[in-house]
Amino acid sequence: MPSKSQELFRKALSLMPGGVNSPVRAFRAVGGEPIFIASGKGSRITDVDGKSYIDYVLSWGPLIVGHCHPEVVEALARALQSGTSFGASTAAEVELAERIQEAFPSIQRVRLVNSGTEATMAALRVARAATGREKILKFEGCYHGHADSLLVKAGSGVATLGLPDSPGVPRALAELTITVPFNDPAALEEAFRIHRHQLAAAIVEPVVGNAGCIPPRAGFLEKLRALTAEQGTVLIFDEVMTGFRVAFGGAQQLYGIQPDLTTLGKIIGGGLPVGAYGGIATLMDLVAPTGPVYQAGTLSGNPLAVAAGLKVLEIIHRRGFYERLEAVTEKLTEGLKERASRCRVPFTVNRVGSMFTAFFTGEAVTDYSSAKRADAGRFAKFFRGLLKRGIYFPPSQFEAAFVSSAHGDEEVKETLRAAGKAMAILAK
Repeated sequence: MPSKSQELFRKALSLMPGGVNSPVRAFRAVGGEPIFIASGKGSRITDVDGKSYIDYVLSWGPLIVGHCHPEVVEALARALQSGTSFGASTAAEVELAERIQEAFPSIQRVRLVNSGTEATMAALRVARAATGREKILKFEGCYHGHADSLLVKAGSGVATLGLPDSPGVPRALAELTITVPFNDPAALEEAFRIHRHQLAAAIVEPVVGNAGCIPPRAGFLEKLRALTAEQGTVLIFDEVMTGFRVAFGGAQQLYGIQPDLTTLGKIIGGGLPVGAYGGIATLMDLVAPTGPVYQAGTLSGNPLAVAAGLKVLEIIHRRGFYERLEAVTEKLTEGLKERASRCRVPFTVNRVGSMFTAFFTGEAVTDYSSAKRADAGRFAKFFRGLLKRGIYFPPSQFEAAFVSSAHGDEEVKETLRAAGKAMAILAK
């Protein structure tokens, strides 16, 4: 007899492309059929069949305080009583902008939007308007949303499904996007030499999250900052994943580098649909109505997302929050490495703060090419082994996993027990 998840998926297949509203949810990369989630609380989610899982996806990162945190739920309930959308300005928008500016000194002006994709798309438009140039530079395996210019050698779902670089994207747009390997300073210098004074922007995930978690090597981001400054290229840090996640001030606080523009994602809305882009005043003042660069949105600054975001930013700014979060994550990742070693399974873990990726490979993963050399088939078996035992990891080798403040010692112990059993099967 089929489960409720199976029944829903069969129905969804006739209604939605692939039966899903976002490709990675289809479980194509890990095999089997997707589970359908009914609820979440703290560190756990429960599917429509009533099975509970410890969740390391956390809506792809933004649920840093866990599911249904009582203070966030209370803030949402209060906001809901006043209305869901006005298409007009609110006091809370101003407060959220102020909180973002305080956390990110590089952001002198900020514009709230509805998603990370929208934020990166707008940031590129500003960069092109400011420089009068059309070419942009991005890094292999970095995913910045599904805007046309950015679906070239993207990671995330594109890598998971093995799709061509940019189907449906006009060739003229694709030709304006220059790609180089992440963590390769020589290739970076060569790109800036070949396209000297032609690059409007360089956009980067300062910690790659969409080819799996890949930290920057020492000096790489500094080299990027120096080259962009020298050639008048706008440096954009895509902190949709890392902003408020790897540190309160994001990767730019962690590595001590200030970009010209920054994009942020759902964490500033407590996981609700929201994004933002911001940066130095001379760039952001080009945005309408101050300047000629047009960008608008009826739901931008939605009062529900803003209310949830303000409460989350308050919680994570409390003393000791990040220290506790990192300690739990380190305990988990070190435990995973120990169990893999015990089972003699080739394995490495990349971690920055409370985001990490487990790769089934004996070599270091420093860029998209080395990530692709990891054993995705073994990862798929590991994923299914964990899922069977109530642990929900990202259903793709090319995605980062996350820990929330709702995860603690008990969740780590349960996860490591499951991982040990799954690793033992892989070793056979």
